[in-house]
Amino acid sequence: MEFGPRAMEDLVSAQSAWGHRSVLVTGHTGFKGGWLALWLHRLGAAVHGFALHPPSNPSLFEVARLDSILATDTRADLSDFARLKAAFANARPEVVFHLAAQPLVRESYRDPLGTFASNVTGTANVLEAARTSDSARAIVVISTDKVYENREWVYPYREVDPLGGHDPYSASKAAAEIVAASYRSSFFDGDGGHPARIATARAGNVIGGADWATDRLVPDCLRAFASGEPVRLRNPNAVRPWQHVFEPLSGYLQLAERLLGQDGDRFAAAWNFGPDARDDGTVKEVAELTARLWGNGARVDRTPNPDDPHEAGLLRLDTTRARAELRWSPRWSLREALEHTVFWHRAWQRGADMCAVSLDEIQAYETASPS
Repeated sequence: MEFGPRAMEDLVSAQSAWGHRSVLVTGHTGFKGGWLALWLHRLGAAVHGFALHPPSNPSLFEVARLDSILATDTRADLSDFARLKAAFANARPEVVFHLAAQPLVRESYRDPLGTFASNVTGTANVLEAARTSDSARAIVVISTDKVYENREWVYPYREVDPLGGHDPYSASKAAAEIVAASYRSSFFDGDGGHPARIATARAGNVIGGADWATDRLVPDCLRAFASGEPVRLRNPNAVRPWQHVFEPLSGYLQLAERLLGQDGDRFAAAWNFGPDARDDGTVKEVAELTARLWGNGARVDRTPNPDDPHEAGLLRLDTTRARAELRWSPRWSLREALEHTVFWHRAWQRGADMCAVSLDEIQAYETASPS
């Protein structure tokens, strides 16, 4: 695959920005955190991780041998502030990406207190540890599209729209946004406060290879298809802003680079990262497209269960700000995202070198033309 002019320019710029920079990633054993850690390593950063053990078996962390690329690997809960503070002191990170969280809506109904402890208090602990660090200069708190007060309207949500949360997961992430805004204005104000800048990043539903989480559509599809069973859809008509995991990760990287710049204060805010409107799709559409890409034996059961807990029916993001001010835009269509997801999963099934496959996938994304 050849580099296009803009793709090559962006990659060279990114490598220059991240080479030998110390970066702390919380949640590096998870799906998004693992991919971010691998990408940062590819760009030359010294990556330090803080997380619990991988949340699934198998996991990207294990099959891609991410332990071999880390500068340090701390396994602890976000509630352990002493360990968290020690990790900051040891890593002396210039950049912090906070991804560690309880990320599932249905799990938040089963364990609301654990969800609030992880997502709200955990975020406060990370920001407090950063406040005690004299090395931190850019902090990106990873949030979600579900932080908005969902009115089930057709208009995409903008960063200035009200926060809310029907389920405990959504409410906890909205509360984490408020915590981040409070720390920003109270302690990281750039005028006599800590010099680090804080931004939050709100992304839509992500898909990609190595996601083995329960209660997520595409992983549920791949598990069902591999076992010869139909996948059952809980909410087939729900609309989500589906995107490959590399899309928001590229946005997080660009956002952190801007926070480190001389005018970084103006980027210390909330940002949406989502797909083009044409790639919004219903649960049924995504499941059926995944089935077609999988091939023989893949079946979709469209009968919802009325006993399933509430989940939002319609949710879209407005990414105008990120496109205009960060020059960020998606690179893969929904179909391409699903093609790469199925390709990665098939490679894992046949026993390929998944570290090499994963790095090749990142390069494929870097060389793709922005949409």
